[in-house]
Amino acid sequence: MADVKICGLREPAHVVAAAEAGARFVGFVFFPKSPRAVTVSEAAALAQAVPVGVARVGLFVDPDDALLAEVLAEVPLDVIQLHGHETPERVAEVKALTGLPVMKAVGISGAEDLPLLTEHGLVADMLLVDAKAPKGADLPGGNGLAFDWRLLVGRRWLRPWMLAGGLTPGNVAEAVRLTGAPMVDVSSGVESEPGCKDVGLIGTFVAAAR
Repeated sequence: MADVKICGLREPAHVVAAAEAGARFVGFVFFPKSPRAVTVSEAAALAQAVPVGVARVGLFVDPDDALLAEVLAEVPLDVIQLHGHETPERVAEVKALTGLPVMKAVGISGAEDLPLLTEHGLVADMLLVDAKAPKGADLPGGNGLAFDWRLLVGRRWLRPWMLAGGLTPGNVAEAVRLTGAPMVDVSSGVESEPGCKDVGLIGTFVAAAR
């Protein structure tokens, strides 16, 4: 049984559907290149639809201090997710600046990438273990790609961690069984088309993960 984060939400009805299905986290994307991107005002409205007990996560890619301040002035986030090339030092800066827990995403394609999880685990509050984006990709995540989950078997880190990358209602139970992931994150795997969530798929995914 794993807790679930539904990321890239853009419609209040989908926020409600995620919460009603049992998701523990909902994610809003502040990265203009993403088909799931929302404006500050849109995210503020979405945040109002989030019930008590569900954490609101803001996804940023190499944000500067001004962007973080602009978003947090309007959107009551509970967690900052950093999905770019942020260093451990920058993760610590963002924690200090925002006063919020920070989840650092690390892209994995092979065993050589695993030490980054240890490095970021020294400063981040949570880790997101994702598939590494292909070279030249516009998006650092949300590409619907998986990595070899066997790389994670038997591994432990200093912080709570979440599995992402190519998860779907059809494979999430196996992914959790194989890796022991306590939490899972999905975006494209519960969409009917890029950026458009499917209520039925959200419910099926959460049930399969839990």
